[in-house]
Amino acid sequence: MKSISKIFLICITALLVPGCNEVLDEHPYTAFTTQYFESEEGLNSAVVAAYAGMRYNYGPVGALDITAFGTDEWSNGDQALNQDLNVYNVTTTDGSILTPWNRNYWHINLCNAVVDIAPGVEMAENEKNVLVAEARFLRANYYFLLVSQFGAVPLDLGSGELKFNTEPTTEFYRLPVEELLVKNYQAMIDDLIFASENLPDQRPVAAFRLSKAAALHLLAKVYLHRGYSAAKDGNDFQNAYTNARKLIDNQATYGVGLLTDYADVNKEGNDYNKEIMYSVERLPLNNAANEIGSPGTDFANKANQANNMYNCNYQQAVPATYYNTDLRGKSLFTSRVLQYGRPLRRFAPTQWLLNTAFSDKLNDSRFDNTFRMVWLADTWEEEGTAAYDTYVNHLATMGLALGDTAIYLTKTDAIAESLKALTGTKKKHYLIVGPKDFYSASNATFQVYPSIKKFDAVQRANFNDASGRPFAVSKLSETYLLAAEAAMQIGQTDEAATLINVLKLRAVYRPGLSAQDIASRYELIKVEASDINLDFILDERSRELCGEGLRWIDLAARGKLIERSARNPQSVNIKAFHILRPIPQSQLDAISDPDKAKYQNAGY
Repeated sequence: MKSISKIFLICITALLVPGCNEVLDEHPYTAFTTQYFESEEGLNSAVVAAYAGMRYNYGPVGALDITAFGTDEWSNGDQALNQDLNVYNVTTTDGSILTPWNRNYWHINLCNAVVDIAPGVEMAENEKNVLVAEARFLRANYYFLLVSQFGAVPLDLGSGELKFNTEPTTEFYRLPVEELLVKNYQAMIDDLIFASENLPDQRPVAAFRLSKAAALHLLAKVYLHRGYSAAKDGNDFQNAYTNARKLIDNQATYGVGLLTDYADVNKEGNDYNKEIMYSVERLPLNNAANEIGSPGTDFANKANQANNMYNCNYQQAVPATYYNTDLRGKSLFTSRVLQYGRPLRRFAPTQWLLNTAFSDKLNDSRFDNTFRMVWLADTWEEEGTAAYDTYVNHLATMGLALGDTAIYLTKTDAIAESLKALTGTKKKHYLIVGPKDFYSASNATFQVYPSIKKFDAVQRANFNDASGRPFAVSKLSETYLLAAEAAMQIGQTDEAATLINVLKLRAVYRPGLSAQDIASRYELIKVEASDINLDFILDERSRELCGEGLRWIDLAARGKLIERSARNPQSVNIKAFHILRPIPQSQLDAISDPDKAKYQNAGY
């Protein structure tokens, strides 16, 4: 690619080493030549940088935009920025697609360097093998992200396929597309087979250095996606099932397992639990030793903004007594609250997600453990200050006190209406909103709606900050879903139902329920073989993985994007060609071939 230069300026200052919670010691250099990679230190640094590059793909604003917008799960909130992705007016200059294109190729070439140079580096062979396996996993993951969005993409960056390139080039090795897509998938599979054989059996206890579990998971996913693609092989679904089952059947060996309570999987402070096999780490905040790495309020580059993007406008919500003219315009919060984050209102859940995918909110705990429906009166102001006292007095004028319920979103309209009808001493002074009044692009009375809480990040220096939490990429629960889907595709629907029911049984669990309660609720949501089809699998993926940066790819890969985007009232312009993103205009401008159109995806 044109952006690949002969001299690599690799900044390792303040990078988090995958595998520990310590910041690398600073060794400031003006520049590194490729000779640096020929040392043990250089090879390790290259792998660290390859890990760090994943931060651009998991958690930042653009990375979330290209996986959430334009799907059946998410539409745009009233402050959404990249609405073109949601309404399918995507252009070739959209920054959300340009970032992964540019960043991922740079890091792919870095992985190529590790693989090419490692044989000549003097160090222990077993340690070297692990570094190469990490680089090959990461290279496969980078390619998977690119192929999922753009279709066939170059393996040759100027020095041959999957070779480290040090010279700028104006060539764009994307043709013929059909043959290249076959090579793309085979390269990913080869890398992941190597990784699954050479990575450690288990990741470290409190870190996300890669392991065989993560490799088997991604290998199963790549096989599954290839099975739906034009590059499909007759054994893809069987291979997806085999690799997923290998992980599921050997959980003790690989140090993984499902947690008892779904609520614990995404809980802050429990980020390194055994269900999560690979996450993209950030520097923890509120830690003086790591202060140099704090993302602060950064909206660009690699900051994790997942804790802010799914929030509604709780800050400016008015109380239930807003009908009284003396209270009109009085909001329930006079400042943002650390626990609730910035009310950025980028993604709003669709009615389909809330009312159909999560139709059973009693027997299935995943709705309650995914969405925030209650906000308590609170403030960022410090106790004892004038601003704090002003807020407490402000609440009192509305019949509320600090810690009282401020906003309550109900699960049914009947509940909302019954609460609003209370009078006298039973009258509710907080804002009550039923499902029919949740915000949507066509219903903006209240800018409030159920907000994702699985990304909550209280351990931050300021309520405006991005998150310092890891962003989960590979979870064992998804491995069960991949195995079930692959089983369905090879005709084993009984097996698919059995695998799904493992998650269903876990979904029933709530603390305090008796064994009899759990058993009776499970009987109401368990599935039979006759229930299993692709649409059911996709619905179950929503219930289990909602908001986790997967949905657009899930739908596009399975040929369901156009059909399912109809559940998003804003995705009105979608056409068949939108299952792929456009090749960025800057890439086409950089190549020497005057016939640039032949390199572009159809429709753009």
